Amino acid sequence: MKLAKYIDHTILNADATEAEVDKVIAEAIKYDFASVCINPYWVKHTAAGLKNTDVNTCTVIGFPLGATSTESKVFEAQQAIKDGADELDMVINVGELKANHNDAVLADIKALADAVHAEHKLLKVIIETALLTHDEKVRACQLAEKAGADFVKTSTGFSTAGAKVEDIKLMHETVGDRLGIKASGGIHSKAEAEAMIDAGATRIGASASVKIVTED
Repeated sequence: MKLAKYIDHTILNADATEAEVDKVIAEAIKYDFASVCINPYWVKHTAAGLKNTDVNTCTVIGFPLGATSTESKVFEAQQAIKDGADELDMVINVGELKANHNDAVLADIKALADAVHAEHKLLKVIIETALLTHDEKVRACQLAEKAGADFVKTSTGFSTAGAKVEDIKLMHETVGDRLGIKASGGIHSKAEAEAMIDAGATRIGASASVKIVTED
């Protein structure tokens, strides 16, 4: 698979304007990225811009903290799908994971998985690796798999650190090839992207996507 098809071309900054979103959409079509990943407000606009292409519309749910109610996350996901989202990247309730409230974390993810799969869309689960211990990362991946998610994802890109190769390796050891693995946050070069893929990533989240695919 060509490198571009691994990449979710991302613009999630709070001050993103329509013109900037349109630039990302145009770049995604030109380079044939896997998706454009935007905040929920921009889903309808982005889906319209990507119509009749094979580039998906991806959005984020409960972003970036994950500490909204499950009901809010489900509503947000359902609305995003109505607006045209193909893929939804939800943030887990990190505090509940750290408190060992596994049932709450599982129920949160499962509610999203059920809602998203009812519409035949993809769910990625952001575990925010920078805030977790080794064992918490493993447990987060196990809960995501048990809940029926399609992918586990490292980071929002808004926390203390982004994707690390060792985290991708650990996530791959935990979920194998049963789930996709998305490396996101701080990936700025072709070499970094390829290192993540070599470690087991099946998707890359990046805003430096054009630089990544045009580097020699």
